[in-house]
Amino acid sequence: MQPQYFIGVDGGGTRCRVKLTDQVGNQLAQCIGGPANVYSNFEQTMQTVMQLIDQALSEAKLPLTAVEQTSVVLGLAGANVQSARRKAQAYPQPFQNYRVYTDVEIACIGAHLAQPGGVLIIGTGSQGAYWDTQQFHCVGGWGMTISDQGSGAQLGLNAVRLALQAQQNLLSQTLFTQQIMAKFSYSPEQLLKWSHQATPADWGQFAPIVFAHADNDHHACTLIRQTAQEISVMLEYLTCKHDIPVALMGGLAEPILRWLPIALQAKVVPPQTDALSGACLLARSPIVGTRRASQIGQISTY
Repeated sequence: MQPQYFIGVDGGGTRCRVKLTDQVGNQLAQCIGGPANVYSNFEQTMQTVMQLIDQALSEAKLPLTAVEQTSVVLGLAGANVQSARRKAQAYPQPFQNYRVYTDVEIACIGAHLAQPGGVLIIGTGSQGAYWDTQQFHCVGGWGMTISDQGSGAQLGLNAVRLALQAQQNLLSQTLFTQQIMAKFSYSPEQLLKWSHQATPADWGQFAPIVFAHADNDHHACTLIRQTAQEISVMLEYLTCKHDIPVALMGGLAEPILRWLPIALQAKVVPPQTDALSGACLLARSPIVGTRRASQIGQISTY
């Protein structure tokens, strides 16, 4: 039996989105919930996902038997950790088809409508992937402490460190460094206390300040150029084996573009659809979960 309904799930670190469509691609329901990082909070993530799926089916007024005719694809933050991915794949569920991907993989499929291409998500964190019509090749996504080069969180952390050095007269003070230290009443001790509880998103809030001063402050300019270099390394990886287009996504995508080398800018294209649409495209594949080019490439692009 062919599935009658298709559900795509885009689970990120701050929110989870679910879309339900029918056989011809009509949207029947779309729901939004809380965070869905399958590695950092497995049980809460799976509960959130299943509740949102139930909500979508309910809003569409489908019969209870509809779950047995539904193809589901989850794209979840944290699923790059294989143990978490396997655990999510083994989670009890009633669907006709069910498959777990990472959030960057569904973003890659959505960005290029399942055609060869890459995606680099640079927001609070950073992670990239490219799809060569046979498999995904991923880079990054291991968290702020050991990874996430070129991300907003790393840029914010570097900015705060630099501002603290300037506060101690190790570097020249500028309006840029003073604006950052003003957030902590110019007190290193207050900054220290804040840093003990700071999340990646907390560090990332300083990234817009860096961009705002990048054209007229040498400290900010240096930080942006460093971030651009880190992003360039990942872009080089994503394009090195195949001459493929790459879509930049996330909060830093637009402001960082002009700081990248011209050759890499030429390979950057706008995404054709988003990650949630990518999950829906995968759900509509007749062989959900496999990655053979001859079949994945036939995903409907309704």
